[in-house]
Amino acid sequence: MPNWIGEKREEGAGVRKSVAEAVKRYRLASEHQHVGAQFDLSVLYTNGDELPKNDTEAVKWFRLVAEQGNAGAQFNLGLMYEVGAGVPKNVAEALKWYRLAADQGCYRAQFNLGVMYTKGDGIPKNDAEAVKWFRLVAELGNAGAQFNLGLMYEVGVGGPMDVEEAYFWWNLAAAQGHEEAKKNRDIIGKRMTREEITEAQRRSAAWKPRKE
Repeated sequence: MPNWIGEKREEGAGVRKSVAEAVKRYRLASEHQHVGAQFDLSVLYTNGDELPKNDTEAVKWFRLVAEQGNAGAQFNLGLMYEVGAGVPKNVAEALKWYRLAADQGCYRAQFNLGVMYTKGDGIPKNDAEAVKWFRLVAELGNAGAQFNLGLMYEVGVGGPMDVEEAYFWWNLAAAQGHEEAKKNRDIIGKRMTREEITEAQRRSAAWKPRKE
């Protein structure tokens, strides 16, 4: 009940909107181990909407929920560690929490893992791992991951070079309005045979995103 009241106060549904009152109610529910309230409290402190932004408090509550196995909180905690918000920047900790969230199917964590392994900023660069995580997100239909996967196939990073595969992923991303993917697809098409392009387009037309 306290968390429901907190949500209504935050939304202003049927009562005067009061984020401060919502925080009070969320805190009360959080003390009774209400995971949803704890997560909502973290988000309020992160956003700073009518409440002083407090990354330290956000981290505190995200951690509490993350340790209970919540993938969304694990992702957000990883993000806080990656950028150094509310805690000292710690890429190893970011990687740890992203992996926990990614293993539960959190596509945002999977995408960030792909970026981290591509850059190798603070962790060993691992292109094969990057391809693995980008592919998982790309198969869900995410244009950004499809674009990145195409880049890796174009130059043979994390696996063999495959221009037809690069065209395929860029074609999927381009169909969603990704302009860089469209440009890259058209450029690489000039290096391909008519048969390769036809096959990549056939696969694109038949492709369906994987269900989460």
